[in-house]
Amino acid sequence: VFRLCTSVHEESYLMRGAGAVIHSHGMETCMATMLNPGAKEFRISHMEMIKGIKGHGYTDELVIPIIENTPYEYELTDSLAEAIAAYPKATAVLVRNHGIYVWGDSWINAKTQAECYHYLLDAAIKMYQLGIDWTTPEHGPINSAKRLRSVASPGVPNGCHTAKSSKHCVVLDIEGTTTPISFVTDVMFPYARDNVRKHLTSTYDSEETKEDIKLLRIQVEEDLKIGVVGAAPVAPDDAGKEEVISSLVANVEAMIKADRKITSLKQLQGHIWRTGFERKELQGVVFEDVPEALKNWQSQGMKVYIYSSGSREAQRLLFGHTSYGDLRQFLCGFFDTTTGNKREARSYFEISQSLGVDNPSQILFITDVLQEAVAAKSAGFEVIISIRPGNAPLPANHGFRTISSFSEI
Repeated sequence: VFRLCTSVHEESYLMRGAGAVIHSHGMETCMATMLNPGAKEFRISHMEMIKGIKGHGYTDELVIPIIENTPYEYELTDSLAEAIAAYPKATAVLVRNHGIYVWGDSWINAKTQAECYHYLLDAAIKMYQLGIDWTTPEHGPINSAKRLRSVASPGVPNGCHTAKSSKHCVVLDIEGTTTPISFVTDVMFPYARDNVRKHLTSTYDSEETKEDIKLLRIQVEEDLKIGVVGAAPVAPDDAGKEEVISSLVANVEAMIKADRKITSLKQLQGHIWRTGFERKELQGVVFEDVPEALKNWQSQGMKVYIYSSGSREAQRLLFGHTSYGDLRQFLCGFFDTTTGNKREARSYFEISQSLGVDNPSQILFITDVLQEAVAAKSAGFEVIISIRPGNAPLPANHGFRTISSFSEI
């Protein structure tokens, strides 16, 4: 089943100058991403249909980036754009358990390539069933360790592929765990609040801000229905730019004041913070024990992820611009509220499914929030509570191990 797409797929048009984009939910596009749940790429070589992919020949290795699925298609925009930027030769992106996006110079070219991709993905699945390694030129018997290396992304740190410890993954909260609460509350939030109007005004006509405004409108409508304090109607577009922005600013300020953990707010804040980091008006802050712990975990073969209520973009910005340098090299991925509420067990179940561990107990989750600890434990995670300066006190007999530094782990 193929369909032409427009919204999320504008990234392909803008970044690749594509003439057409096709999105498919074909069975093989989903199953191919399940062959190795932790893979960030699908690779195949020495197959005739590779010739049908732009810029590739029979002997070339075809590499298709894989991004994680989200509850709503429009939430794929950031990760899709990152994959397109990271793989300049690619003409397709796979979405795990979802489908594939294929772009070309024309709809005919896009359709032709899509048919080739489907053939190659289907072939890989059949080869897997027969015990044949589709990633090597000789297509010999599958060697599990070799296959895992072949599908691993060269752009991801080595520590994101293998695990020598009984704990395969570490998932970290940010606020109160890797970063002082005061940095978030006294620096990040005020910066976003003080620059909402300026940001919306300067970027009002951009596609990114149009999407931000769309999400905010949806959230405010929901808030008004249930009587959320501080919610106020957003002016219609025909009321004029200034009226729309003023009504949005009022809602965003109320959301920030209430510390709302909602995607629409976090996405906008992430875009405002991006400007702040680019202008060097902001610098990420982490506790002094964090960089060394990240290095040690990577050297031990541990995969490290972030799960925060802040948007994935905000997370990447914070860890990419610290006084210790760019720490993203030690991180394998980012989860935010699009995965689910941090105080609900099903969110952690979703994370365990995404990370592809054999058992949720192979994941260590570190947080400063008791309710998050309880939810993660319910999902089978090992949990440690972080005790940092400024963190809220814990009730007696909470039953979790606590640390004041990652060096204690």
